[in-house]
Parts: sequence; structure tokens; C-alpha cells
Amino acid sequence: MTAFATRITILRNRARALWREAKSSVLVALFLTLILTTAALLTQWRGAVVANDAIAAMREGRDVAVDANDRPETILARVAFLAARSDVDRARALVEALDRSGSIEARARGHYLLANALLRKAFDHVERSQLEAANPFVNLAKREYRRALQLAPDYWDAKFNLDVAARLVRDFPDFERKSGDELSADPKKLWTDIPGKPKGLP
Repeated sequence: MTAFATRITILRNRARALWREAKSSVLVALFLTLILTTAALLTQWRGAVVANDAIAAMREGRDVAVDANDRPETILARVAFLAARSDVDRARALVEALDRSGSIEARARGHYLLANALLRKAFDHVERSQLEAANPFVNLAKREYRRALQLAPDYWDAKFNLDVAARLVRDFPDFERKSGDELSADPKKLWTDIPGKPKGLP
């Protein structure tokens, strides 16, 4: 046997010995990796099931507590639930949470739903001739519609409802320049011409 063949044989024997020593460790590592991966997938699946159940419950009108750290889909469903019931304060807090974790589409939808709730409150005040009380809600609704459109410029429903809100109150250039959508505007300057409740409510 040549020296080269002898060297190859020695290396082969060493490799076999190393494999026998490491084989059990490699198998244990692979087994643990499989267990951890399976556990992670089960956790994700369980979270998706819980989220879907919560969303379905809220769509049926049942109140379900949602944390700001929950899945964006669950948070958005909760925003829709609260907005439909004019609970704008709690809805706003969840929209802020959605802004931190949700997709662009979910964030735009959240701002749109909040704006609709604010605009409905404004219409309620207008119907009761409480024009001063309606003013802040109109301005806040317009601001939320604009935020939705910043995120999703082609969001047609937000464009339409922003137009409804803009027509509800005459926009004065002086007011827009001085205070934008702030609440400190003089209501008399904004409510001198109210065309009435327009069609196409959100």
C-alpha cells in the first residue's frame, strides 16, 4: 500500500470515529430544533384561532376586550366595534396602537373608521342644532380622513367622506391658515352657512 493510500485510510477512519462521537449530539440538536419549531408553529396557530374567534365575536356585536399589543387584525376589528358605537376615545387609543404595528391598509382603515364615528357625532349635534358642539367633531373627522388618505391616497370612501365633512362646514381661508384643524376656532365664523345634513353618510 502506498503512503498516499495509507494517509487516505487514516483520514477516513478518523472521520468515522468523529462521526460516531458527534452523531448522538447532532441527532439531539436536530430533535430539539424540531420540537422548538413545532412549538412556535402551534403558538402561531393558536394565536390565529384566538384572533379569528375574537374578530367573529365582535362582528356579531359581542364585546371582546382587546389589548394594544394584540394582532393588528384584532385591533382593527375592535376599532370597528367601538367606532360603530361612537366610543371615539377608546377607538382613538387603539388606532394609535395600530399605527405602531399595523400594515398601511389596516392603519388607513382604522383612521377612516374613527373619522366616520366622529362625523356621526357631528351630525347628531347638527340635528339637535348644537352647532358649537358639532364643530370640533367635524374638524377631527376631517383630520382623520386626511390621515387615512396620506396612508392610502386611492382610498375612495375616505375621499368621499372627507368631501362630505368639508361641505358640512364652510372652510374659511383665515381659519385654515391660523389654526388648521385645531379646536380653538370661533364657531360663528364656521357655522354661518350650513347646507343641512348631506346624503351619503358614512
